[in-house]
Amino acid sequence: MKPHDVILESAKPAELLSACPKHKPTPLLKRSVQNNSIWIKDETDRMGLGAFKALGGVYAVGSIIAKKQDLPIKTDSFFLDEFKSCARNITFVCASAGNHGLAVAAGAQIFGAKARIHLSDTVPEDFALRLKQKNAEVVRSGANYEESIEAAIKDANDSGAIHLADGSWPGYIEPPRLVMEGYTIMAKELREEFEQLNDWPTHVYLQAGVGGFAAAIAFEIRKSWRVQPEILIVEPDAAPCLKESIEYGKIITVEGPVSDMGRLDCKTPSLIAFEILSSAANDFCLITEEQAYDAVRIAGEMGLATSPSGAAGLAALLANSDKDASSLVFFTEGSVN
Repeated sequence: MKPHDVILESAKPAELLSACPKHKPTPLLKRSVQNNSIWIKDETDRMGLGAFKALGGVYAVGSIIAKKQDLPIKTDSFFLDEFKSCARNITFVCASAGNHGLAVAAGAQIFGAKARIHLSDTVPEDFALRLKQKNAEVVRSGANYEESIEAAIKDANDSGAIHLADGSWPGYIEPPRLVMEGYTIMAKELREEFEQLNDWPTHVYLQAGVGGFAAAIAFEIRKSWRVQPEILIVEPDAAPCLKESIEYGKIITVEGPVSDMGRLDCKTPSLIAFEILSSAANDFCLITEEQAYDAVRIAGEMGLATSPSGAAGLAALLANSDKDASSLVFFTEGSVN
């Protein structure tokens, strides 16, 4: 399968995740910021896990088990019981900066499998503790995210576990495609709300690490929204891997200091994200650490607790404020250490 042939279907994760009692649409809020009226998609408590990534990891785990064990995707209690009986000897392995690993661990717990998550030295111990609470095994691997990915790949090759990353590269497409397919639910929820309101944003800001979230939302917007906005991709100025790769015309690894936007501090983009955003994105915005922390403060003044990564879209909007625009940002995670 070539990356540009990848199709993401929001109806499939909606069907599978309906079996999860904690799955429901997250709030769409309207707030005034510096005299601008903006839309906020609040993902800070998605499925009780505190971040949008719950959608991708849980859905991908369930989909892989269903395919591996030849199980139908249904939404009754018998469906979950059968999954658990078939998945007890299946282990999922991934590297994570926190939230993806938490989603994979939650998916494994829900569907009866095991999870082993590789964390770099830069990931706070708080995330490790939360993973262990989901019955995941935690392994500290490497000084940075890229090194923990290499450790997870080796682990899967050596142990026979299933490697479930949220980034893609040549020869590794389907697992991250499933993760991204789960993320499309957010754009589907938004389309339904904007249709009902008959009020659409003119600009959408999407923060990106490896780019799975941004590409999934951009894909679904371009595919199904009746009114098309400008899509702006937001990256830390310490890790502009998508911007520079797309400008260069192929995937490259960038260098830069460690960013406090931990879940966005990725130096090499996902292959699928690169392919999708090369055509779906209108522009790129780079933000500083100071701008991200300022956005966290402003979010707090609105009564919304998030992190520098979670507020990155708001930071870019504030840096590129257009009073005639109707903008949508995502608070992608709650407040974390």
